[in-house]
Amino acid sequence: MTTDNSSDNFKEFHSFMGMLQNLDVGLVVLDREYNIQLWNNFMESHSGLHPYEVRDQLLFDIFTEINEEWFRHKAECVFQLNTRAFTTWEQRPYLFKFKNYRPITGSAEFMYQNVTIIPLDSSVGVVERIGIIVYDVTDVAVNRIELKAVNDELKRLSRTDKLTGLFNRGYWEECLSKEFKRAKRYEQVSSLIMFDIDHFKHVNDQYGHPAGDAAIKNTADALIMNMRETDVAGRYGGEEYAIVLINTSAEQAKIFAERLRKHIEESVVHYQDISFQYTVSLGIAELSDGISNHEEWMEAADHALYQSKEGGRNCVSVYKGK
Repeated sequence: MTTDNSSDNFKEFHSFMGMLQNLDVGLVVLDREYNIQLWNNFMESHSGLHPYEVRDQLLFDIFTEINEEWFRHKAECVFQLNTRAFTTWEQRPYLFKFKNYRPITGSAEFMYQNVTIIPLDSSVGVVERIGIIVYDVTDVAVNRIELKAVNDELKRLSRTDKLTGLFNRGYWEECLSKEFKRAKRYEQVSSLIMFDIDHFKHVNDQYGHPAGDAAIKNTADALIMNMRETDVAGRYGGEEYAIVLINTSAEQAKIFAERLRKHIEESVVHYQDISFQYTVSLGIAELSDGISNHEEWMEAADHALYQSKEGGRNCVSVYKGK
């Protein structure tokens, strides 16, 4: 009497499934046409579908959230090469979009999953079925995501000036150095603007340091409102600011600077029962062959700023070279 090894293997796996019914992992078996053959308690509990409802049903018809092209590509490697395949939550958050009911990670909208796809051999070594093992890794995923968010925030804070929200001097100067090297390497134009608040000591003396802080914040807000996403702005000192205008000539930078100057001149700062106005002076330096490092670029823009101060303040000057 002969025995069908394929049938025996399937019965053996079915028996194994019986032992694993109550484990906290999902177990699914698919045939060569991707029809569901086995469906354990985990899958029933999280999908709300009984085994008899999904038996012999095409996987993609029941779970439309599964990217069929991606999954078939993944599974075909298992069928044809008789080897396992894996996917993690970092690569794809889930295979089956189940709701998350875990109390510890209640903030997650869905269950994060790691998935293993295993081949199930027949008697002649041809893979006729594959098994899908689904692991609930929501706790790990949420903890890692939250930790990354905290680290990203700490990183942001380490780069950001607390009062203005602009980059602080250290990080902004790093960005300037990188832009200098990029523009030099690709022979592209960029312009640096440095500016500060006119008679800032007078603002502090007349209205108090908190009002001075309000002026500093107002200046930063005006800068953010007028700059492009590609521009890099920072608070260089107490009442000093700097911005790199990527792919921008001095002539174009002057248009930006005049718009910013006028915006600030027309703005009114309100602090408690005090209202006052102020102006800024700006200096522009376009990156040129005569500038050999980012420090010299800053010196050129600072020299132009000094010309604006000497020229009566509340104006824009462009560096003409030595």
